[in-house]
Amino acid sequence: MIRRLARCIREYKWAALLSPLCMVGEVAMEVTIPLVMADLYDYGVCLQDMNVVITRSALLVFCAIASLLFGVASANFAAKAATGFAKNLRHDMFYRVQKFSFSNIDKFSSSSIVTRLTSDVAQLQMAFQMMIRMTIRCTMMLILALIMALRLSVQLSTVYLQVMPVLIVALVCLVPMVFKIFDRSFKKLDRLNNVVQENVHGIRVVKSFVREERENEKFTDISGDLAKNFSKAEKILSLNSPIMMGCVYACMLAISWLGAQMVIASGNDPLKGLTTGQLSSMFTYTTQILMGLMNMSMVFVMMTMARTPLRRCYELLSEEPDLTSPENAIKEVADGSIDFENVSFRYSATAKHRALKEVSLHIPSGATVGILGSTGSSKSTLVQLIPRLYDVSEGTLKVGGVDVKDYDLEVLRDNVAMVLQKNVLFSGTIKENLRWGNPDATDEELIEACRLACADNFIQSFPDKYDTYIEQGGTNVSGGQKQRLCIARALLKKPKILILDDSTSAVDTRTDAVIRQAFAEKIPGTTKLIIAQRVASVQDADMILVLDNGQVVAQGNHDELMNTCSIYQEVFFSQKKGGDE
Repeated sequence: MIRRLARCIREYKWAALLSPLCMVGEVAMEVTIPLVMADLYDYGVCLQDMNVVITRSALLVFCAIASLLFGVASANFAAKAATGFAKNLRHDMFYRVQKFSFSNIDKFSSSSIVTRLTSDVAQLQMAFQMMIRMTIRCTMMLILALIMALRLSVQLSTVYLQVMPVLIVALVCLVPMVFKIFDRSFKKLDRLNNVVQENVHGIRVVKSFVREERENEKFTDISGDLAKNFSKAEKILSLNSPIMMGCVYACMLAISWLGAQMVIASGNDPLKGLTTGQLSSMFTYTTQILMGLMNMSMVFVMMTMARTPLRRCYELLSEEPDLTSPENAIKEVADGSIDFENVSFRYSATAKHRALKEVSLHIPSGATVGILGSTGSSKSTLVQLIPRLYDVSEGTLKVGGVDVKDYDLEVLRDNVAMVLQKNVLFSGTIKENLRWGNPDATDEELIEACRLACADNFIQSFPDKYDTYIEQGGTNVSGGQKQRLCIARALLKKPKILILDDSTSAVDTRTDAVIRQAFAEKIPGTTKLIIAQRVASVQDADMILVLDNGQVVAQGNHDELMNTCSIYQEVFFSQKKGGDE
């Protein structure tokens, strides 16, 4: 897991290596200063030797400046490495999500993916910076300060060895207690983001039903649960601080007592034993060692909190896309013919029921096919298999006479244009949205596609025409206008297969008829699949498929189905009575 995420360091590896090296230099200077201070006092001040005072003072200034420079360099390198690591991690996670199939995305909620790319990565960035800086500092401080303390007095240094096991036991007992709490907390953070996302996305529905109070209650409940979990974890970890400070004061008392006796016994003579200057240095090393342990405990806390984000980011990075292009993939689609050969489909390998059951049909290139069926009859599922948004579970699906699994995914999807049930426009101008279909399209091609989709008239009525800015989600255009813009965007791809998944539901029947007529006249070589709820939208099609419960129960033209299919007859007559004809 750690090895996989470590690959995200990449071009910042030198910064990640130089930061701890500079930190070692900073710590080395810091632990040298108390030793120089002891010599300054014992051999300079006490013996009134100005040469010693001057040389030791100069050495102190050098150590202080060197420590400062090493510290600044370490902080800069650590900041550069940590931010670079976070940037690469977000990049890799986002690119991985772009490669996911629908079945991969179904495993993660959108709010969870957003949380992993934002707050989880930020948590790992802090942990990484602390690891390459504070961890090295604490470790080296413990080692070097202990060596210096042993050099001054082995007897006094045994005090540290007696206290360290107490601190280690405290850490070992406290840290595991909060692992499960943090796991629950980050799941609740996903839920919190989901509540916010749903509320902002559906704010018009919330206000129209006057449900603001209910939404406030939902947010308050989940926010309160999140606060309780983090508070509980912090309370457990806060026990670490009084334990640490108790050990620090205990060491200070023990060293004061034992050190004073040793100084008196030696007569403050460096050759006979411990001196006053050396005792004061021991106090400094005591502080450095125990503060190093305290900082180490803070590192453990941060690593504990980062454990869950680490696992969650790894889950996203290690998720293998279900759909990939094969080796030696076919790079050209011959035509728009479609063949379903005994195709069945399940949304997951563990699903008990099949969404599609043994579908077999041939659609010639250039044909117009209407698809009707009740809600939940798997109409959308059927067409989503064509561009390999999902893979068939059983049977074979061919486009242009070739199994879709043998195509390069990008080539296949470039030749299949799909206007989905939920139309999506992105923030930007109308031109920028249309050029999703073809980045190199000329203004004339944009206008021609919009005329085919009956979108040019309303675009020309805008003050800025094709430079009109579309708000996020297309909230400043109507549902019918949004659908027509999405159809125009799909036409710009000049696909061999065009799929309209109930994409004219918000358009009046007259405009719907004009769009279908334009398709028949202007793009006769393109295979057109039209999913619709209105019989009028498909009755002129070359072939009409009637789906029920995941099966094609009837196929034929309008006249044939009126004579043979009771489901089609029922839909036709119910809509005729409703005035749709």
